[in-house]
Amino acid sequence: MSEPVLPLGGASFDGLVEVREIGPQGMITLRGDLSSPEVIAAVTDLTGQPMPDLRGANTTGDTGLLWMSPDELLILVPYRQATSAVDRLNTALAGQHCLVVNVSDMRALFQLRGTQIRDVLAKLAPVDFAAEALPAGELRRTRFAQVAAGVWLVDDTSARVFCFRSVADYMLNLLSTVADPDSHVGFHVK
Repeated sequence: MSEPVLPLGGASFDGLVEVREIGPQGMITLRGDLSSPEVIAAVTDLTGQPMPDLRGANTTGDTGLLWMSPDELLILVPYRQATSAVDRLNTALAGQHCLVVNVSDMRALFQLRGTQIRDVLAKLAPVDFAAEALPAGELRRTRFAQVAAGVWLVDDTSARVFCFRSVADYMLNLLSTVADPDSHVGFHVK
């Protein structure tokens, strides 16, 4: 097996918040009936995370379950375990109408850290990033400027953003621009 290569080699920027490409991250798309007891058992047994509610992001480290749509989950596992996790899910879900695909190498993942995280994110997406509107552990699929992205707050000072690998450089430039200290807005700073 070849060594995984991050799209931007672990690039980072430090400004209003720290922006850092992280990974590699194992990512598996599962499409199917998310209310099925078999699906729930398979994904919770695999990750040790509870099944997420609507827009939920139940994560610990590099393992988690992200609600993507009424019939889609994004399952996070350690990168090297993604292939075996797909096999394990396919075995557990034999006979179920579902699709399980390893999408680890088609996405880029960024971590943002800092007290001004909500201000920085609010500059890019048509999402209300106020704490009462987007609490930690809730996922949003949206657009950051011109590209599709997903974002969730891990806690009050940390967020994760994912996008397609092909636009990783564009995403890093976007995040770095809105995190530039000269771009301070102050909407969510107490």
